[in-house]
Amino acid sequence: MAGVNPKAFPLADEALTQEILNIVQQASHHRQLKKGANEATKTLNRGISEFIRFSSIFPEDKNVPYLFVPSKIALGRAYGVSRPMITASVTSDEASELQGHTRTTKEKIEGLLI
Repeated sequence: MAGVNPKAFPLADEALTQEILNIVQQASHHRQLKKGANEATKTLNRGISEFIRFSSIFPEDKNVPYLFVPSKIALGRAYGVSRPMITASVTSDEASELQGHTRTTKEKIEGLLI
């Protein structure tokens, strides 16, 4: 993908990117999404993060899968804002109707990290 930093690993392919953006949009409606480096880091430290889309901080020591998506603008739009968004953390909620979809996507992301 043109214009993407070669250090961005693992980078989501087009299908997984679309799935991530879909989950980000749904998670924002269910209040299961934290945006920004500070808020995402808090979800890591509290142990409530399912997976993270990060650009500069790597959550490897917290055993949370992460990935890069090619567009900060698309990530922001999926969240419902007009500005680019560099960090998003999808949080866990056992009672949420998103839980199954979130777990499936988390497993796909973990597969990329192996």
